[in-house]
Parts: sequence; structure tokens; C-alpha cells
Amino acid sequence: MAPDLDLALLRHPVVQAPMAGGASTPELAAAVSEAGGLGMLAAGYKTPEAMYEETRHLRRLTPRPFGVNLFLPQTPVAEAAALTAYRDELAPEAARYGAELGDTDRGGSDAYDAKVAILLQHPVPLVSFTFGCPEERVLRRFAEAGTSTVVTVTSVDEALTAQDRGAAAVCVQGAEAGGHQGTHHDDPAADGGCRATGLLPLLALVGEAVRLPLVAAGGLMRGSQIAAVLAAGASAAQLGTAFLVCPESGAHAEHKRALTDPLFDRTELTRAFSGRPARALVNRFVREHGPHAPAAYPDVHHLTAGLRRAASKAGDPQGMALWAGQGHRLARTMPAARLVEVLAGELASARAASTGREVEA
Repeated sequence: MAPDLDLALLRHPVVQAPMAGGASTPELAAAVSEAGGLGMLAAGYKTPEAMYEETRHLRRLTPRPFGVNLFLPQTPVAEAAALTAYRDELAPEAARYGAELGDTDRGGSDAYDAKVAILLQHPVPLVSFTFGCPEERVLRRFAEAGTSTVVTVTSVDEALTAQDRGAAAVCVQGAEAGGHQGTHHDDPAADGGCRATGLLPLLALVGEAVRLPLVAAGGLMRGSQIAAVLAAGASAAQLGTAFLVCPESGAHAEHKRALTDPLFDRTELTRAFSGRPARALVNRFVREHGPHAPAAYPDVHHLTAGLRRAASKAGDPQGMALWAGQGHRLARTMPAARLVEVLAGELASARAASTGREVEA
């Protein structure tokens, strides 16, 4: 990786996950980077122009390194009949919220090529990728521009592909992670989590297969957990749900409250909101529609966009996409910089305990 972004040289091995949909703000990323971690912006679902403006804003907030996450283009594969059936099922939801169901004929590129072009013309310290691995030439061009690259992986095969094509590092995402599973190929046969691998065994498997630095992601909420993944071979830990409740996060207030609300006592991988498996708090929408949602990303994402906006506007968490990792009940509401400091202190204590040494004041 680029010298100034060697993960081992971060003051604290804490990466703020790029959370698409509005949670990852320039203010959140700046606070994390300023505190000695690595802040990230999410370019997914944004226009290229909006992504560019957010990077400009972030540069004004901090001179510290940061990253931008891109979604790889997706090829919609759902049958028209399946989408029509799901649209019909969601019609009562539209009536409930007075919302319109979205247009599914919008493609799955997420303006990827335009975003890559902007980031090559105006390089940022790090670019990460989700839902696939870029072609070798793209990764090479980023390296030539001085940008480090990280590819999200959920299996050994995906990690090997990332290494072969020239990625600087991989983000190893365990099944515990909140939000979308970053699998390179969506396989409906894997629904139910039967083929998803937990973070610690996945770290071991990937660590033995590739020679790249590893970023560990999935359900991490405490410094002691960071210590565990570092001991398992990771160079840094990526946390999303832990930062979701910070005041700098752009997540809806009801989403933040729901993470520790006893009413929402578990998470589930569901296609209900986007058509791709994503871990969310189980609410009414997930219970009623998750079993019937087709494997159709991003078609279902576009279809439900208006419903999700209307539910948020109404302050109704039962109709919102409440993305959350399995450790959501451990969320702590505090400024992002303070959270990085707390995590770093817990990490130091865990490391000291493992060696029998006291932590220096």
C-alpha cells in the first residue's frame, strides 16, 4: 500500500466502514481520521458529482488520509414476473405510506465508470470496492495515481482474485457484518446464511491463502474484539454499526435508537429492501416481505426507495431498512473521535492483559 496508508502505521487500527445510504458523512469520516483511524465515504447510490463534492468537503475538514468506497456494476438477473409479483405485494405498503413504488428499469452500473474517472483525475488516498473486484487495469491505474486499493471479500476465492488482479489489500467481511454482504456473485442458493462464514474462521482461511494485508469486518464493537482480529492476522478492523450512532453519522434518529431498543432483538440477512442479502434489524417489513423478495439487486433497491424514504419521513422504524451488525446491542452513543479513543484504550487494555502487562496511563 502507499506509504502514508500502510494500515500498520495508522495511529489506531480502526477503519470506519463506508455505509451507503447517507450514514457515512464527511463529518464522520473527518472525525475518525483526525482521531487517528481511517474515515471512509460511501459513493454507492450517489451521483458522481455528489461523490466529488463530498471528497472536496472532506478535504476541507481534514488533511488526514481517508477512503472512498465504490460499488462494482451489477447485472440485474431477476425475471420480470418475479419483480411484478413483488411490486404487487408491496402495493399495500405504498398505500400505507402514501408513496410511489420506484422504477426498476434503471440498470445496475451505479455510474461506476464515471466515478472511477473522477477518482483517477482527483486521486484520494484509498479506494475500496464492494460487490466484486475491478479489472487488473483499473487497479493498476489507481496504483499509478498513488491510490491504495482494497477489495471487499467474503471467501478465499474472492481474495485470490483480488490478489491476482493487483489489489493492495482485502477487507475480509464476516457473516456478522451489518448491511449488504459484499459477495462478488449473488447466489440465491446461499440464502439463510448456511454458506456465510463467520469473521474469525474467514480471517484464518484468507490469511493462509493470500499475502495481502487484511482488514477485518463483521460485528466488531469493542476494542477487545479488535485485539482478537489483530491477533488472528488482520492489520486493522473495520467498524460500521459502532459508528452508526455517532452524532456525525447521517443515519436517521429512529435507526440509531432502534439499535439498542429491546423491541429489535435480532438481525437477519434479508433481500426485502434491495434484492441482495443484507443484515438488518428484524422489523415488520423484514418479517412480512423478506421471505418473498426476489434475488434482484439493484431492481428491488429502486423499487423500495420511495417506501423507505416515506417510512423515514414518518419516523416509522417498522418500515425502514435498519441495517445493523450482530453486535448492535453494544452500540454506544458518543462523538466519533471519542469512540476511536475508547476503542484504542480497550485495545491497549486487551493487549496488555494478554501479555500480563499493565497499561500505561
